[in-house]
Amino acid sequence: MPTVAVVLAGGVGERLGLKMPKQLVKIAGKTVVEHTLAAFEKSPVIDKVLVLMAPGYLDEVEAIVARAGFTKVSGVIAGGRTRSDTTRKAIEAMGGIECKMIIHDAVRPLVSQRIIADSVRALDRFEAIDVAIPSADTIISVDDVDGEEVISDIPDRSRLRRGQTPQGFRMSTLRRAYDLAAADPDFTATDDCGVVRRYLPDVPIHVVPGDENNLKITHPIDIHLADKLFQLNSNPMPAEISGAERAELLTGKTMVVFGGSYGIGKATGDLAAAHGATVLSFSRSTTGTHVENAGDVAEALKQANAETGRIDYVVNTAGVLRIGKLADTDDAVIEEALRVNYLGPVHIARASAPYLAETRGGLLLYTSSSYTRGRAGYSLYSSTKAATVNLVQALADEWSDVGVRVNCINPERTGTPMRRQAFGDEPAASMLTADEVASTSVDVLISSMTGHIIDVRRAAPAAVTTTK
Repeated sequence: MPTVAVVLAGGVGERLGLKMPKQLVKIAGKTVVEHTLAAFEKSPVIDKVLVLMAPGYLDEVEAIVARAGFTKVSGVIAGGRTRSDTTRKAIEAMGGIECKMIIHDAVRPLVSQRIIADSVRALDRFEAIDVAIPSADTIISVDDVDGEEVISDIPDRSRLRRGQTPQGFRMSTLRRAYDLAAADPDFTATDDCGVVRRYLPDVPIHVVPGDENNLKITHPIDIHLADKLFQLNSNPMPAEISGAERAELLTGKTMVVFGGSYGIGKATGDLAAAHGATVLSFSRSTTGTHVENAGDVAEALKQANAETGRIDYVVNTAGVLRIGKLADTDDAVIEEALRVNYLGPVHIARASAPYLAETRGGLLLYTSSSYTRGRAGYSLYSSTKAATVNLVQALADEWSDVGVRVNCINPERTGTPMRRQAFGDEPAASMLTADEVASTSVDVLISSMTGHIIDVRRAAPAAVTTTK
């Protein structure tokens, strides 16, 4: 039996105070609906996806689908005036086929692969399912007494659940419930499980465990929470890729590396070159290129484009690490840190934009784990690295329409000359190598990822087993 995911995207964002549907708001470099569609596109248990969008915005969603290359999306049609009207339209669009139908709110972009798979699997045994999580809060019922709310009941919290989506049904069951509802002049419903429960009371509705992260974007704070969850919980990594695949994707491409004379920059350039890319490296020590100087950056990119006729990837690893208390730091050191670590990426981004737009290429910047929490002695470095993260997220949003990808690598402590200069010799086993960071860097550049902060961590030591 085929499985169809129906993504309901009919909301207009009134509670968010927006002039556009909330599913078109961008989070982590993509619109909310694109994140949601990507989850169903990725799922191996979903065969087809149907999108029901608020009238007047179908073209925007069709453009998103085309740009992202979602092959499972079979159609984008206008939703109805209410949730139940929209579901009716989905049922009509499916015709008379029998299938498993998974209905999901477009504004729940963090739905997990586990929830999708469990929901589809449960429909092998049940005709209807809902996704829900236990309530951590006490739920109260209230009555109105003289214009004031007073508690009328406190239900047993152990039996209460907070409903989420997806909700799932065998098509014949959902169609039968809505046929009965159509004959009821007093019909009202807020969700599809409610329709089945009211008109088919003998059909049990199975509960699939949900997830706290599967939040619904309803209020302004939800946008910020969802964005942070994408950063903290998804921990995106590029798909594993073979050397042959790297060569296929990199051959004929041009990569420009700023800060490429040593460390991570050199390792990234060397790896890309080994797989067929033309790599041009610029640094203050080898080419006299200062990233804090906008003219130097523009000239480097102009030279690279003149030599190869294109620029597909731009990487910036140039930076300075100055440790010390801010009150004891002289003006020259402060100026250098701010100009190199922040103005440098800004200059590179601005100058790279037209070249990368032509090739639909990618920009890769680097941050530090200290960006999440400023530490004593790191005030300048941490704050500029935090600014770099925000720059990446903003640019991923700004450049999404022209197909330019922007990401940021956040490596664990790495054995580079810059680190050794600041901290002296440290145990090699406690740090990443530049080659390890370079491997992830190249794979991120040739991936479709954008707007992500990618953590690169040392592999956990292998477990030691003993035999008696």
